[in-house]
Amino acid sequence: MSESYISSAALHDLPLWKKMRGKRALISFDLEITARCNNNCRHCYINLPAGDREAKEKELSLEDIQEIGNEAVALGAVWCLITGGEPLLREDFPDIYLYLKKKGLLISVFTNATLVTEEHIKLFMEYPPRDIEVSVYGVSKKSYESVTRRAGSFAAFCRGLDLLIRSGLNMRLKAMALRSNLHEQPAIARFCRERTKDYFRFDPLLHLRYDGDPSRNAEIKAERLSPEEIVALEQSDPERFQTLKKGCDKLIVPQFSHISCNHLFHCGAGSESFSLSYDGLFRPCSSLWHPDCVYDLKQGTLTDAWQGFIPRVRAMQSEREEFLKACRVCPLINLCMWCPANTSLETGELDAPVIYFCQVAHARAEALKAAGAPC
Repeated sequence: MSESYISSAALHDLPLWKKMRGKRALISFDLEITARCNNNCRHCYINLPAGDREAKEKELSLEDIQEIGNEAVALGAVWCLITGGEPLLREDFPDIYLYLKKKGLLISVFTNATLVTEEHIKLFMEYPPRDIEVSVYGVSKKSYESVTRRAGSFAAFCRGLDLLIRSGLNMRLKAMALRSNLHEQPAIARFCRERTKDYFRFDPLLHLRYDGDPSRNAEIKAERLSPEEIVALEQSDPERFQTLKKGCDKLIVPQFSHISCNHLFHCGAGSESFSLSYDGLFRPCSSLWHPDCVYDLKQGTLTDAWQGFIPRVRAMQSEREEFLKACRVCPLINLCMWCPANTSLETGELDAPVIYFCQVAHARAEALKAAGAPC
């Protein structure tokens, strides 16, 4: 067929997609099929050892996942992200993938690529995912393995990535901006942009541990960049800095800045998607682990979680004066890392200011003002 008769559009531009979003219909969900990982990355907020028997025993079974997939599709879901941990660690990954794919779902997969084999490529070629997103921790053995803390992981990553590239599958690359790989960030960006057909992104926001492990949280904080380092890195990447600059004229959505509103959630958490942990804990978004925002699917149903629990979470309000007079009305909210989920991981509260986030937002604003943006 001639390409002149074929048009393409982003999913979010399709009329059906816009119609679904307007009705708080379930569109997508994140499925963490394991918390185990074969790497031990310094910054990771979720990973448990690959051989952790207790974690493996808690994982949702294939039958559990099939039931969840059935119910999600019945509620309207069209897209599923399979993630972890490292999802390819599960021996039944092909069965999970195929079942969800044959339900008609668009499937995305997040992986570190170190476990990708020819068999995975055959599976993906026969039943193509929407995309596969790979994390890049460094472009040299020394830098990569200083992050993963596993000997041989860089060679395994290169092998897996090469298989994915040669397959021609739709692949995206991303990087975390860490103190351990800061010196390689320009090289990482070049490496990724040379190899992907899609966009490359890097993220300086390092989440604290979902399990609250104090020693691991200390490691994560040690890997965080200073506000000034984050801004310098963003300024060095024209694509990212232009995105921040263009958004400066509409930094804050009206319903968030309205002084009379004290609702906590003005983000997309639970409005069209949900996240499910490896052991069946349902949350409005992957980072939201506050006890009041978690629903145990093993004690209920996905339909009840979506139709009953989510509206109660999104109706939550704050009475904290410090929050209402500061973060709640701050015009820099879209430059800030603050959200109820992130602040809960930092402080245990859904509505507490976080000094580090505030410092990053103000540093970004100053840089954007200096560049002529209307901040």
